[in-house]
Amino acid sequence: MRLDYEVSGPEKAPVVLLGSPLGATRAIWAPQIPALSERFRVIAFDHRGHGGSGVPAGPYAIEDLGGDVVELLNELMVEQAAYVGISLGGAVGLWLAENAPARFSRFALLCPPAYPAAGAQMWTDRAAQVRAEGTQAIAEATLGRWFLPEYAEAHQAEVDLVRQQLLKTPAEGYAACCEALGALDLRDDLANITAPVLLVTAEGDTSIPPETVVPLAAQIPGAHLEIIENAAHLVTYTHPDRINPLLLAHLT
Repeated sequence: MRLDYEVSGPEKAPVVLLGSPLGATRAIWAPQIPALSERFRVIAFDHRGHGGSGVPAGPYAIEDLGGDVVELLNELMVEQAAYVGISLGGAVGLWLAENAPARFSRFALLCPPAYPAAGAQMWTDRAAQVRAEGTQAIAEATLGRWFLPEYAEAHQAEVDLVRQQLLKTPAEGYAACCEALGALDLRDDLANITAPVLLVTAEGDTSIPPETVVPLAAQIPGAHLEIIENAAHLVTYTHPDRINPLLLAHLT
């Protein structure tokens, strides 16, 4: 399945892929793309079911989402790239690190779910709710997990831009990705990851709590862990002053 994407940065520079959260498009990377594209050929893509990508009927599996990324590399004739992903995009990155190691030089994975910590049923229920009522049914609760209240109050315009991405996400695409997350368990092969991995978690993340991310650093050989204080789930968007230097240092 062909993913929609946009490219920025020098044509001959090393390639970096950017994978977004559930319910968001590649536009979520606006705080990172200018900084990264000074040094890298940046390819920001929409997962299947999101943004400009196709919306096949679900359920999806993490193998589908990861396979789409490998197909994108093939389409663009990119032999190897670095990968940065947050949330759902982070889970896709873990799968790629385990299953397509030859295609990726290194990974930066932010707030990545490795298994359904809240239980598979939660994802099944959310998928059913979104199929019945659309993403508007879960929008405010989602934004409440993505942003700390003080950030949301001080940055209403920025939060509304993210809200619009969520509201425009096709119900089937969102629900089918929920089902992929509900069936996810990538823990068994973490010890086999060979690429350098930067793991980032946010102190106030209630979507993918730090206690589910911190142990991954001990299981992935050589992984480097960073914990961002006073931050919620969408840490790339709210704390680019902390995240961008970490990404540049890890990817360079």
